[in-house]
Amino acid sequence: MTGFFNVLSVEAFTDLLRAFPPLAAETVDLHHADGRVLSADVIAAEDLPLTDRAGMDGYAVRAADLFGTTETNPAYLECEGRVDIEHPAAFAVAPGRCAAIVTGGVMPAGTDAVVMVEHTHELGAGTIEMRRAVAPGENVMLRGEDAMAGTPALMAGTRLRPQEVGMLAAVGATMVRVHRAPRVVIISTGDELVPPQATPRPGQVRDVNSHTLAALVRRAGCEARCPGIVPDELDALEAALREGLRDADVVLLSGGSSVGVRDLTVAALSRIEGAELLAHGVAISPGKPTILARVQGEDGDGGGCRAVWGLPGQVTSAQVVMFVLGVPFLHHLSGRADAFERSLWPARRVRLARNVASRQGREDWVRVRIEPAPREPGDAGQGGGVAVPPSAVPLLGKSGLLHTLTGAHALVRIPERAEGLVAGSEHDAYLI
Repeated sequence: MTGFFNVLSVEAFTDLLRAFPPLAAETVDLHHADGRVLSADVIAAEDLPLTDRAGMDGYAVRAADLFGTTETNPAYLECEGRVDIEHPAAFAVAPGRCAAIVTGGVMPAGTDAVVMVEHTHELGAGTIEMRRAVAPGENVMLRGEDAMAGTPALMAGTRLRPQEVGMLAAVGATMVRVHRAPRVVIISTGDELVPPQATPRPGQVRDVNSHTLAALVRRAGCEARCPGIVPDELDALEAALREGLRDADVVLLSGGSSVGVRDLTVAALSRIEGAELLAHGVAISPGKPTILARVQGEDGDGGGCRAVWGLPGQVTSAQVVMFVLGVPFLHHLSGRADAFERSLWPARRVRLARNVASRQGREDWVRVRIEPAPREPGDAGQGGGVAVPPSAVPLLGKSGLLHTLTGAHALVRIPERAEGLVAGSEHDAYLI
């Protein structure tokens, strides 16, 4: 392997990331399913609901009996009885009659809709005044409406949120097949680094990247391990890299990616069997000197295909690269088909507070602070003004300083063909 510095576009770099296969499947129980991605369809064993059920407290009726019913033209039905939620009704409801029912109760034979209790009035002697018409199926959870027996209740590739976990419970899927969560090893390199608990001497700095990167990895639902700081020595870096690849799907090397005399990542990779340098440089700012390598071996998922990232040592650069490229890559390995779809990232529409310059040929990701915008004068009814997007205040600064990130709420992208963004223009701000 030979070192090189050939800058790729963000799009080309992302295509390299897409080529890595998602990790293999494992079985987890319902309590550990949140945040994971299904590797196989979950097939419903029976209809859900099992039968038509009331969606509201009220009266089960035949919708045809209430055609034309209004507050001023009520209908009068005789109540056949009450349906308990524990047991289906032992009676059928004839035309012109109804049955009291609670939410979740099984709809009695002869009924096809529920009138909400607030649209009724008991007159006594079993007569119920109905003050509203209903359509067939209104306020009713129909048999099989959530899932039908023998069909997928949830599809492979679905990321499981609390609501999907609820669906799994509803269909009795207490054990599910999901893609394995990536295991990530984070190695910080540099003779100048000391642990956070140490007091740095002149020329030294505390290790920040191990902790910020581990937090980003864990927030992505992955396992993170930080074996410690590695000095700027080729043998030491090679040993740490080999150890990390032993049980990791992804190794993040922080530092050692720029072109310089102490930048040893490429040299260490050249000593690893099956390692292929895919990229050294991506047209992104901050974060241009990012390295991506693929390591093929006998072990691991995907035929032993593991990824090695060489991230910039500068704290802001490392975090921006991880947000824009690294975290979506981890979601991709976790099985998410939409991992790189930026339109699905959490974002707010904002109005830029001032001009921001950029250089063509790279994507700039600007840190911004989001502030409420005053309402502009205009006719907006009784509100007295026109609502505008919140203001995004750019936080510009050197990539080795943290305050532009700690004060930021989001990142705004400047496309590679743009020379900047003008004040007052509207953009998506991706929340961080």
